[in-house]
Amino acid sequence: MVKPAASPSRLGLHGRLELDETLAALVHDGLLSAEDARRIRADARSGKDKLTLHPLVLVANVKPIDQREGATKPLGIEMLTQWLAARAGLPYLRIDPMKIDVAAVTQVISHQYATRYRILPVTVAPDKVVIASAEPFDTRWTADLAHILRRDVERVVANPIDVNRYLNEFFGVQRSIQRAKDAKGDSGYDPSTLLNFEQLLELGKGGDIGADDRHVVHIVDWLLQYALDQRASDIHLEPRRDAGNIRFRIDGNMHKVFEFPPPVMTAVTARIKILGRMDLAEKRRPQDGRIKTRSPGGREVELRLSTMPTAFGEKVVMRIFDPDVVVKEFRALGFSHDEETLWRSMVERPHGIVLVTGPTGSGKTTTLYSTLKHLATPDLNVCTVEDPIEMVSPEFNQMQVQPAIDLDFAAGVRTLLRQDPDIIMVGEIRDLETAQMAVQASLTGHLVLSTLHTNDAPTAVTRLLDLGVPHYLIQSTVTGIVAQRLVRTLCPHCKTALAVDPRAWDALTHRWNLALPERTQGPVGCLECRNTGYLGRTGIYEMMRLSPKLRALIQADTDLIKFSEAALAEGMRPLRISAAAQVARGVTTVAEVMTVLPPVE
Repeated sequence: MVKPAASPSRLGLHGRLELDETLAALVHDGLLSAEDARRIRADARSGKDKLTLHPLVLVANVKPIDQREGATKPLGIEMLTQWLAARAGLPYLRIDPMKIDVAAVTQVISHQYATRYRILPVTVAPDKVVIASAEPFDTRWTADLAHILRRDVERVVANPIDVNRYLNEFFGVQRSIQRAKDAKGDSGYDPSTLLNFEQLLELGKGGDIGADDRHVVHIVDWLLQYALDQRASDIHLEPRRDAGNIRFRIDGNMHKVFEFPPPVMTAVTARIKILGRMDLAEKRRPQDGRIKTRSPGGREVELRLSTMPTAFGEKVVMRIFDPDVVVKEFRALGFSHDEETLWRSMVERPHGIVLVTGPTGSGKTTTLYSTLKHLATPDLNVCTVEDPIEMVSPEFNQMQVQPAIDLDFAAGVRTLLRQDPDIIMVGEIRDLETAQMAVQASLTGHLVLSTLHTNDAPTAVTRLLDLGVPHYLIQSTVTGIVAQRLVRTLCPHCKTALAVDPRAWDALTHRWNLALPERTQGPVGCLECRNTGYLGRTGIYEMMRLSPKLRALIQADTDLIKFSEAALAEGMRPLRISAAAQVARGVTTVAEVMTVLPPVE
């Protein structure tokens, strides 16, 4: 059964949309001026290939001024699609590919049928199928499809560019998965994978899919481009017995996006290992690799690969390093004006040690690379020793730690000291030997940047003492310490003004008695942010510059509580106050920052 639409005034719109009648309807409804309509019509007739484009795309490409009262933006494709949906009396849908079960929707109709009518299934349920189309007045297919599927068919109107794009992508990748699976049976389990603890053998089916199979190549290419489009920071390929999961981490949260049959997952993993120049035959030990590719916009993007043997095969994690995301201006990192001034005073010195602390995934790499980019001028020699090299940059001389040949952090720093460096970045201080070499580098007149895993800035001092670094060397070398966290930022498209809950504000600011802001911003949720209310992340910082008074307090038996209190008295703003400032500015929310702050003692 086809759900009937409302009966709008058609004003000449019927069947497949034509440019002339679309322009006439837009002029009639007051969105488009007659002059812009004539310009669009003339522009479309000047090129043969333009005649095949959807009328709304032709209009949006010209970016005409929206003639409605109070409008400030030109007519874009989404605005035009919403107008078309209202004209047709149908719901408008902004397609979110992350919410679509590709395997299910591609089984509803054939690719040829979908292409002929420019329709895309977006939701499949036992009692209905939701079909997106940019041709709401072309209903030739609705009755037939409802009869064939024996389910209700609900129509929605979507952006013609998205319908065409996802129509080709979804059916294309699903076709590649099926053909790869059919190529050599659907066993997919490699008998040589000793750690597949629960191998399910089906007699009469065997053979592996080649990693160089063109269908597998297409699947991997699509997966990487898809992740870049969705702003993913990590791609997880997780093998399971029945179907492998593909998950993306976006703004710190995991999202399941796809399922691959086991043989396809095995082939995709093999293809990724080949691209990352890893040992294809070794499936029992973890491996690391690297891929360099291009984003849809043409920028070079690096992916760091890590494999891990699991019960059902190799799990692969690809961490994405987009230069435009990793290397930012200090303000783009979330620094306030005062924090930027303090940070510059620490890192623009000729010597000393500056430490960035925080748990894994707190943005330490981004802060360090952005700082090195700022400091790396042609008259300075910037060297790094990392495990692994997060992002290859032409401005630095970067060395990879190689434990197999005894090239650890300490040996790396020792080598760098013979390379006439001005600035040294040590990926992480993990042991006494590395800490001693960092101190030695600082004492000999170098600026050293490094990271530690501590909850706050003052604890970094006691961590160095615990490692065995003498207190007098910490006094004379450490310039400053910054603790940081990443918090999700409110979506600019849907955030709304809210009153702040006094109890939540008190819990955040604790005993610092900050004034309660009258209004701030809160999450709503929209299509741009996938109804989470958040889009992107920013940093909150706790900056501790070692003043003469603080240096004097660093002793072999330093009392951490007294040291922390002294740091606060010397002007250190704790993470909570940095977070509260971001909340007061309407950047994030109390609930969000409370999830990342260390507990109050």
